[in-house]
Amino acid sequence: QVQLVESGGGLVQAGGSLTLSCTASGGTVRSYNVGWFRQAPGKEREFVAAISWPTGSRTYYTESVKGRFTIARDNAKNTVYLQMNSLKLEDTAVYFCAARRMGSADNTESYDHWGQGTQVIVSS
Repeated sequence: QVQLVESGGGLVQAGGSLTLSCTASGGTVRSYNVGWFRQAPGKEREFVAAISWPTGSRTYYTESVKGRFTIARDNAKNTVYLQMNSLKLEDTAVYFCAARRMGSADNTESYDHWGQGTQVIVSS
C-alpha cells in the first residue's frame, strides 16, 4: 500500500515562495492521480491542485491559487511537487497530499491514500 510523506513546509513572509514535496513509498506514485489539499484552523479541508497519472498531462487548480501555484510530478523520484509563489496570508494551512485511482480531482472522498500533512505559515 502506498504511503505518502509531505515535506517542505515552513514559515515564509507574504510574497515569498515555498516548494512542497510529496514522496511515495510502498508503491509507485506513477500509478496514481495526486492531489494537494489544505486545511486552515477551524475550516474544512479544501482542494488546492491535482495532477493526472502517469505523465501529469492534466493539471487542476482551485481558483484562488491559479497563476501562483504549480503542481508537477517526477515519477523517477516518486515525488509530486507543489511550487507556491506569491504566497498570501490566506494560504496559511496544513497542506496534505493524497493519491487516487479515479474520481473527481477536487473531492476528498475520491482519494484513497493521504499523507500526514506539512504546515505552511505565511506571515505579514
